[in-house]
Amino acid sequence: MNRTTTDKGRDRRRLAGKPAPGKSMRRTGAADAGAERRDIVAVRIEQVREVLGEVLQWSLPADAVLSRWLRQNPKLGSRDRSEVADAVFDVLRHLRRYRHYAQSGSGPAARRLAVLGLASTLGAERLMQSLGDAEQGWLSHVLAIRPDTLPRGVRYSLPDWLDEKLGGMADAEALMEALNQNAPLDIRVNPLKTSRDEVLGQLQEDAYAACAAQATPYSPWGIRLQGRPPLNRWKLFEKGEIEVQDEGSQLLAALVAPKRGEMIIDYCAGAGGKTLLIGALMRSTGRLYAFDVSAPRLARAKPRLARSGLSNVVPVVISTGNDTRVGRLRGKAHRVLVDAPCSGIGTLRRNPDLKWRQHPESVGELLKTQAQILRQAARCVKPGGRLVYATCSLLPEENEQQVMRFLEENPAFRLRNAGEILADRCQGLAMEDDFLRLRPDAHGTDGFFAAVLERTQESTQVVDFEEKTTN
Repeated sequence: MNRTTTDKGRDRRRLAGKPAPGKSMRRTGAADAGAERRDIVAVRIEQVREVLGEVLQWSLPADAVLSRWLRQNPKLGSRDRSEVADAVFDVLRHLRRYRHYAQSGSGPAARRLAVLGLASTLGAERLMQSLGDAEQGWLSHVLAIRPDTLPRGVRYSLPDWLDEKLGGMADAEALMEALNQNAPLDIRVNPLKTSRDEVLGQLQEDAYAACAAQATPYSPWGIRLQGRPPLNRWKLFEKGEIEVQDEGSQLLAALVAPKRGEMIIDYCAGAGGKTLLIGALMRSTGRLYAFDVSAPRLARAKPRLARSGLSNVVPVVISTGNDTRVGRLRGKAHRVLVDAPCSGIGTLRRNPDLKWRQHPESVGELLKTQAQILRQAARCVKPGGRLVYATCSLLPEENEQQVMRFLEENPAFRLRNAGEILADRCQGLAMEDDFLRLRPDAHGTDGFFAAVLERTQESTQVVDFEEKTTN
C-alpha cells in the first residue's frame, strides 16, 4: 500500500517525539513545557538537598562549601547557580523554624529543608507540581502556620544562647528580623582615582539601570546596589575605581582619619578592604602596614592592591605571639586599626551559618584573642596617636566590655567620641555615647562596633600582656 506524504510526515514526527500540527501541537507543547518545568524543579530540590547535606556538617563555612560544590558542577548556568545559592542561604537563615516545620513531614529531613528553602525563594506554586500528594499536603500545612504563634527563638531561627543575648537589646525583634533579611550590595569608590559623583553618573546609564544605584546615607564613598550585578566584569572594577565593601566597614576608615605622610598599621588586614581605603585617603603617601596572621588572606589582597594604584602598602604576615617585626614598630605608629576577629554576629545577613557555627564557648575563646591583639597593637601607638578597635559583632562582651577592660588596664589611653570624629565626613549619624554602633535595622549596614582610643602625650607606658601575666 502506497503511503502518502502526510503519513510519512506523521511518522517522522512520531519518531522525533514531535506532535502533529494544529491544536494538538499546542496542547502537547504546553504539556511538554510543564513536564520540563517539573523536571527542573525536581533536579533543583535534589541539588539544594545535596549542598545542605554538606553545609550542615559545619566543617567549613557555608560559602566555602557552596563554592566547592559549584566548581564540581561547572555546567550549571548562572540562573541555576543563583537558585541553588538563594535556597541554601534561605534555609540557613531560617534553619530552626524550618526544622520545626520538618518534624511533621516524612522522608529525608534534608529534602524537606530543601523544599522549604525553594518554596521561599522560588514560590510554593512552582514547587507543587513536582511534589507528591503527601508532600503537597505537608507543604501547604506548614506554610499556613503563622510565625507569630511560634516561640521567639524558633520564629527568628536563633539558637537559645543568641536569642537570649539579642533579646536583651533595644528593639530586639526588629534587630532579629533584620538579621534574617538579604543584605544589599555595597560598593565604594577609590578616592585616589575617582569620586562618588562621577561613578554614580556612569551607573545612571541604561546598562546599569537594574542595579538602582544610590549613594549610601553615611559613608561619603559608598554606593548601594540591588541584585547581583557582575561587578568583576565592569570596567569600573577592572580599573580599580570601585571595590566591594559594606558601608559600616567604610566608616572605620573615617574613624582612623589618616593623614598624608603618616605611619599607619591595619593590624588585622585580612583581604585588605579597609587597608585600600585608608591608603587612598593617605593619597598613597607615608607607609601603611597591612598585618595579618594568615598568609592566604593577605595573598587575596594582592590583585585588589594592584588595581588600586597604591604604592604605600606593605603587607606583612605576623605571628600570633610577640612578633619581632611588630616589636620594631613599638611606639612609632600614628594610627592603628584593629578590626578584631570576632563572632561575626553583625554579619548574619551575609553569613547566616555563623549563628549555628558560633556558641558561647567559641565566643569565650575569641574574647581572649581580642584582648591579646588589642594589647599588642596598643604598643605600636606613639604618644598622641590613635588606636581604633572594631568588630562586626553586636555582643557587648566583644565590644564595650572589651574596651572598658583595656582602658582600666591602660591609663595611657583615653576614649574619644566616635560621633564627633565622624561628623566632618559622615552626615546624619548620631550616637548615644562615645562608641560607634551600627545595626541593620537602624542603619541598613551590617552590625558594627568601634571605639577610638587616643594615647596621651604625657604617658609612655602601656601594660605589656606577657609581663602582666607572668609577674
